[in-house]
Amino acid sequence: MSMLAKVCKFLGILSFSKNPVASESVHGANLALQWVGCEACIEENNRICKCDDHTQQNLTINDHHHGEANSSFLHAVINMIGMLLGLGQLSTPYALQKGGWSSAFLLVGLGAISAYTSHLLGLCLEKNPKSRSYADIGHNAFGNKGRILATTFIYMEIFMALVSYTISLHDNIITVFAGTQLELSWALKLSTSQLLTLIAVLVALPSLWLRNLSSISFLSSAGILMSIMIFLSVVFTALLGFVKTNHGIPILKLENIPAISGLYIFSYAGHIVFPNLYKAMKDPTKFTKVSIVSFASVTALYATLAFLGASMFGEKVNSQITLSMPRNLILTKIALWATVLTPMTKYALEFAPFAMQLEHSLPSSLSGRSKMIIRGTVGSFLLLVILALALSVPYFEYVLSLTGSLVSVCICIILPCAFYVKLNWARISKAALALNVTLIAFGSILGVIGTYSSSKSLIEHFQRLHQ
Repeated sequence: MSMLAKVCKFLGILSFSKNPVASESVHGANLALQWVGCEACIEENNRICKCDDHTQQNLTINDHHHGEANSSFLHAVINMIGMLLGLGQLSTPYALQKGGWSSAFLLVGLGAISAYTSHLLGLCLEKNPKSRSYADIGHNAFGNKGRILATTFIYMEIFMALVSYTISLHDNIITVFAGTQLELSWALKLSTSQLLTLIAVLVALPSLWLRNLSSISFLSSAGILMSIMIFLSVVFTALLGFVKTNHGIPILKLENIPAISGLYIFSYAGHIVFPNLYKAMKDPTKFTKVSIVSFASVTALYATLAFLGASMFGEKVNSQITLSMPRNLILTKIALWATVLTPMTKYALEFAPFAMQLEHSLPSSLSGRSKMIIRGTVGSFLLLVILALALSVPYFEYVLSLTGSLVSVCICIILPCAFYVKLNWARISKAALALNVTLIAFGSILGVIGTYSSSKSLIEHFQRLHQ
């Protein structure tokens, strides 16, 4: 997921204190509200939620989170753009350079396909208005197996995205603190960069204990601001002439397409929250237009940044554009700090679904304080596991590509098409059936070859590291 995130919300349009739907834009917090089940409701703010059998997975914590849907068209566009802008912002220049400028057609094509599958999710929600989440759509289409499948991919994407974020944190923090040497007696085997990453993660660790959704929303808005700062830093570095845009970009490198396809599709990974945006709209009939405007805007931004970054640095462009920028510029320092701080704002946000589900599954006899301690402890442990994995496999581009090819392609392309076909099997036209089956096949092929390519590269580099 999760990235970097989030255009236009930084303008103040998103006001958590004034707009009750604003929390719908919070990835983890929103998902947390939607996924928790109704078998044993949890207590929140001294209120006990109530569920019936028909709303099995639609637990509502705090009525204002799912009260009146009053999100306007503009607000929905801003939220969706915010969900889409992520780590892809760092990697698209690298992907374009490796795949050639012709691969931009793949970037645009995947953007168009993802906009279409977003539209399909809206149609699925329209068919069953009681559905509130991605997992609900999976349940409506394929029963409990569909819910389990959807939830599994969702958690996989969250976990792998957090690993990628932590790798990015590691890569950028050593650049921020270039020349720093750390030696701790209890961590003799850790390098300075690893120690700095460990310290940064420990600083962010207390955020996993947050139970107040408003606090988590604040972290989301901070992440949005970091994303905007990164984009503007790169753009102004070129516009002010600090780096000339005179490097050539190859036409096509076909052998690299499988690997970079994962980077491209990950850039559009946001579908797991789109049902929540749909439910938050005053007029859900405009959801398709919201998807078109949002994906068109993000695709244009990605393409602009991709061509700009590739022409600025050519073959020397890093898998994270911030690491290619001149070290002596204040703009570079801003971009690097923003990249370092972004993961630290993401941990609590992305962990919220798992944390809420865990708390929900605990015995009702436990006190609220005991539940908080358990979920905070488990979350802290998982974050340390993610840190260990990120430090063991510090290959940003390959992990991100693997995430895109293995997980995001399913969430963004394959599953929405499959859900739509199953739910509308009795009345779907032959043209629509052919289109969706084709997209499922295309997504499957792209996922398989991309997963193979990125996995192979990841294993090869890992083996070299330990030779």
